[in-house]
Amino acid sequence: MKAFWLYIALLLVFSKSLAQDYPQQDIDIEQFIENVFAVQNGDVSSEDLYESLLLFYSNPINLNNTDIDELRSLFILSESQLKNFFDYKNKYGDLLSIYELQNIPEFDLYTIYQLMPFVIVRDQGLNSDNRPILSRILNEKNNYLLLRYERTLEDKKGYLTDENSNTSRYLGSPNKIYSRFRISHIRDFSIGFTAEKDAGEELIWDKKTNRYGADFYSGHIQLQNQGRLKNIIVGDYQIQYGQSMLLGAGFNVGKGAETITTVRRSNLGIRPYTSVIETNFFRGVAATVELTKKIDITGFYSRLKQDASVRNDTLELERQEYISSLLSSGFHRTPNELASKNTILEQNYGATLLYHNKVNGLSLGSTFILTELSSPLIRADKLYNKYEFKGTENYNIGIFGDYNWQNFSFFGEGARSKSGGLGGLFGVITSLTPKLETSIVLRNYDKDFHSTYGNAFGESIRNINEHGVYWGLKYSPSRRYEFTAYFDSFSYPWIRSTINAPSSGYEYLFRANYKPNRSTLFYVQFRQQSKADNASAGEQTTAIRYPMEGIKRNYAINLDFPANDMLSFKSRIQWSTYDFNNIGTKGYAAWQDLNIDLGKVRISGRFAIFDTENFNNAQYAYERDLLYAFSIPAYSGQGTRQYILVQYKALKKITFWVKYARTHYRDRETVGTGLEEINGNVRTDLKLQARITF
Repeated sequence: MKAFWLYIALLLVFSKSLAQDYPQQDIDIEQFIENVFAVQNGDVSSEDLYESLLLFYSNPINLNNTDIDELRSLFILSESQLKNFFDYKNKYGDLLSIYELQNIPEFDLYTIYQLMPFVIVRDQGLNSDNRPILSRILNEKNNYLLLRYERTLEDKKGYLTDENSNTSRYLGSPNKIYSRFRISHIRDFSIGFTAEKDAGEELIWDKKTNRYGADFYSGHIQLQNQGRLKNIIVGDYQIQYGQSMLLGAGFNVGKGAETITTVRRSNLGIRPYTSVIETNFFRGVAATVELTKKIDITGFYSRLKQDASVRNDTLELERQEYISSLLSSGFHRTPNELASKNTILEQNYGATLLYHNKVNGLSLGSTFILTELSSPLIRADKLYNKYEFKGTENYNIGIFGDYNWQNFSFFGEGARSKSGGLGGLFGVITSLTPKLETSIVLRNYDKDFHSTYGNAFGESIRNINEHGVYWGLKYSPSRRYEFTAYFDSFSYPWIRSTINAPSSGYEYLFRANYKPNRSTLFYVQFRQQSKADNASAGEQTTAIRYPMEGIKRNYAINLDFPANDMLSFKSRIQWSTYDFNNIGTKGYAAWQDLNIDLGKVRISGRFAIFDTENFNNAQYAYERDLLYAFSIPAYSGQGTRQYILVQYKALKKITFWVKYARTHYRDRETVGTGLEEINGNVRTDLKLQARITF
């Protein structure tokens, strides 16, 4: 205790310097995502996850003005660390410096280094700015303008002139153009604007087709903590409450090497939407009002046009229009894609009532959401669509809750859709000892449970037609060693589009980490997954295709290590096998990364080789990319891939990035399919970006 008060006294002596915001720490986003988020595969929306993470990086959390849900959403701190943090604050008051975290039980240096890019320590009085809102906005330092250009240098089939029409299939140029402006202050305000033109889309001003410049625009204005009005957003937004069964804001990180913190969701409320993924967000207005100190109510309304192929029912005398599905690609490159743009109006109305008691760690809430479509959704007459949503209107109502008791954290959510289908999830996270943590999640989503904006924990992307049990473990015998594992058993009670019968499967993972210091990481990882799939016509002798078990095994060995303060390396090899119908295939990839930090100039490069027998053995590998960009290419076939990324801080407020990537295939004469096909065995991509602050 004497040492503690001596430490506090030293902080007070230097309070003028220590109480200021420390320079935000840079982060290796690639390594952070790879270590914390989902195992590399093609089943997760990586861009959405990355946008969520960068939201905290660009707007760090003030540790003196935060809550348990906000800190949970970083997926860094364990439940016992969260409890110790708030116990410490309740006992000693606000933090004076980020370095005071070292005094909190279970906060080792590695944990603190993980937190530092996403948090700050600031006197709460600095947030109590009495200047008019316009003055605060005009003088805010946390702002930036981002300009990005991307292009594949080889010609794709869609850009070549069609002999019959003498025009190209794609209407626009192969240039991808992106811009974003953002100005924000923590728990005060946020203003953002984003515009994007995908490759192949036109940059055009045409009132007849309602096209004005870029193909996609997004923007928002947010105000927070205006008396009882805790939060209000006009524009594009997402909402997250409960376990994301009805309202999820892109934080579904899935199963991965982090087996504890990623299985639960947090009550993050309304958040600005800043991604360029053109689906799964709301456009309109949402607000959270404080009814009492412990009760908040959030209401929202959204009016958003969606892409869909409109059809006519020729059997009806009035030829009623309907849609068979909503389109989610966001591409409008061809006349057909353009004809499907904004053809259906989707409206959403809803509210969430939340009770929270910080003293005993209890929160309870209820959500209602109503979705209306301007034309009925009538899916294809297939057996697997029997229990899917049909019509123009769907509603959901659900309840959720969290409760913390000592080292146990309980969480759950249950919901019912208009069809009568039920969805439910219950989980618990606990620290059995300071070195051993475990998590258990039970889930049950009926085959007729319809939740458009839910993304709760599960094997599938959608929360429908799935039962499952997940068990995770994390054991840290010392600062240098960490062992994680999980086992997940799941089943599908009804058939799916790719499986002709009810099926089941399992998945498990084991990973061993060795961290001799905060910059060096060595790990080995094994993952096995068993899933049913229909055999192809050539693999069966019967007329009816029936599902068969496929087993995939993934192996990985990785080493990240620094040579000195300027130079660091990353070496990795990963391989897999896939057994299906007594036929085994395999594939591997190996790569070497080199990173050089020269102060104003940073250079990253990679050389990779890969050899896979089929796409079932595709190897997924995170790559360093431009700031606020994300890359996880699939290595499939035989070939090599190289890239070089250069970051140059030209001036104090201007930074440039250039990335050049080239993939050379040795087993084919064309790259890609359809209109994306390249005549040749090489694909080269160029990306340029500038970031300007004011």
